[in-house]
Amino acid sequence: MSALRWGVLGTANIARAQFLPAVRETGQRAVLVAGRDGDAAAEFARAHGVERSAQGYAAVIEDPKVDAVYVPLPNPLHAEWATAALRAGKAVLCEKPLCLDPGEVEQVLAVAATAEQPLWEAFVFPFQAQHRRVVELLADGAIGELREIVGSFHFEVGAPGNIRLSRAMGGGALADVGCYPMRLAHELFAAPAGSATVVAVQGDEVEVDASAVLTYPDDRRLLLTCGFRRSHDTTTVLLGTEGSLRLDNPYHPTPGATLEVRRAGSEPVVESPTRDARSFSAALRHVAAALAGEEEPAHTAATSALPVARALRLAQSAVPAP
Repeated sequence: MSALRWGVLGTANIARAQFLPAVRETGQRAVLVAGRDGDAAAEFARAHGVERSAQGYAAVIEDPKVDAVYVPLPNPLHAEWATAALRAGKAVLCEKPLCLDPGEVEQVLAVAATAEQPLWEAFVFPFQAQHRRVVELLADGAIGELREIVGSFHFEVGAPGNIRLSRAMGGGALADVGCYPMRLAHELFAAPAGSATVVAVQGDEVEVDASAVLTYPDDRRLLLTCGFRRSHDTTTVLLGTEGSLRLDNPYHPTPGATLEVRRAGSEPVVESPTRDARSFSAALRHVAAALAGEEEPAHTAATSALPVARALRLAQSAVPAP
């Protein structure tokens, strides 16, 4: 199989720090990056090993030498450009959240349903060895029946011009990182959220820190905390009827990241399943295998984007007015 050829829309930091290193780790190719500023795109390409650059996102969509498109643009641009790439016959990996409005998610998924190639939302953790091991442990009854997920996602945002702090750019702690625990709850509870209660700290335009309780069928709960005001923390604990499972980093683990199972009367069991240096690598391998016909597409946007968008909308609607 020849190396999968990726086009990248924009020069976002996550493309530099996460996506492109995974392209290199998996032996795939980043053949084109396009940006609004052609000079900036050219400099980005030179600095990060992208083969070519262009001005204007359409250049990637229209290029016949691009097999798949990565969309790390600001949230309000996701629907337009993911849809354009799908209609051009490209596979698409679109950053999360796919769209902030559930109705817009439905429109994008309608296009994806008739597209030649699949659409994935860039929650990459379901592909990783650590997450697969968590699913195995839960299926084997390692902590009994899963009843509650307690999850955090925090990091510091210092620059006042960061788009995460902009309402117009679809920012806010819940949309940027609170969506991660919501996607994890979707994976593990396999059911839609029913209600949300939120306590939040408001910045000038969006919430910069939030805690939320989301309910799920059969009296299960997600307790999440997220924000931009403290050091990086993604500690997550799965609570079951017979024990708990603690994860250092359920979303972007690196080698050495641990999961720990605790049960009453037993010594803790600690494992480190992660081998990939880059958290996107397992997802990119799957995308390549799916496009080559070697695997059925898994964890596509069709399976999760809408219920997660609805959970996010529930939480955002529950943020108290400033």
